[in-house]
Amino acid sequence: MARIGVVGAGRVGAVLSAALRAAGHEVVAAAGDSPASLHRIATLLPGVGVAKPTDVARACDLLLLTVPDDMLSNVVTTLVGAGAIREGQVVCHTSGRHGLAVLEPATSIGARPIAMHPAMTFTGTDLDLDRLAGCVFGMTAGVGERAYAESLVADLGGIALWVSEDKRTLYHAGLAHGANHLVTLVSQAMELLAASGAEDPAATLRPLLTAALDNALASGDAALTGPIVRGDVRTVQAHLDDIAENAPATIPSYVAMAKATADRAVLDGRLLPIRAARLVRMLDEALLRVGETASVMARRPNTRSETR
Repeated sequence: MARIGVVGAGRVGAVLSAALRAAGHEVVAAAGDSPASLHRIATLLPGVGVAKPTDVARACDLLLLTVPDDMLSNVVTTLVGAGAIREGQVVCHTSGRHGLAVLEPATSIGARPIAMHPAMTFTGTDLDLDRLAGCVFGMTAGVGERAYAESLVADLGGIALWVSEDKRTLYHAGLAHGANHLVTLVSQAMELLAASGAEDPAATLRPLLTAALDNALASGDAALTGPIVRGDVRTVQAHLDDIAENAPATIPSYVAMAKATADRAVLDGRLLPIRAARLVRMLDEALLRVGETASVMARRPNTRSETR
């Protein structure tokens, strides 16, 4: 069982540390400055002391670096420069984008590097603990650390997916495009339904989106349905007209996804190229109109009267 220190007690770090603690490891210290991080340490890691990152690193055998991607390189360099990382210590980060290269300063002094990214969205509460069961972890490690890395994933109840160093960014892009952009898409759909008069947009969408997601995961493009695939030009035009009137900020994403859908429907033979071309022209025109309207509004002088 490892003595674990976590630097960056955010949503991911606090949850993974708590899960490893529940599996029998000892969490000896955690670093976190924000009120949210301190609250997570207190609730998910009760009794664990809060310390400076350098002190956390010196106190542990397994150092979890769960900081934002853009901060990771600087954190590693700083800890190594301070002499807080030592030979033989396991240094594990949870970034999806980065592999082992970002840990090179630690590796160069004999630390054992591991990249372990959970393919999951986190709330930073104990609700996440049950979600780790069956969660896929994007893993990158050298031959000497591979067995140890697999044991960590097993302790978390997860499944190891080995990702080569040069494919880490592509792996992460697939997850971000699917999950993060899905949230934006669903939020915009709920706004449109609310504008149409739906009292509970989420309840209206949930059965449809659940079925669409299950079908897409099982069948890919074969699960595509709707007016784009059918080539219903007039229906799409009606969508664009009403969206432009009620939620113009949604037009760019609607157009982008509609054009991507049309391309995929043409490739699998369900949409004739000539009809797809007509749809694309119409979509481009709608996007242009929204842009022109925004430009006019931006140039319009402020004529609002001031109340004295």
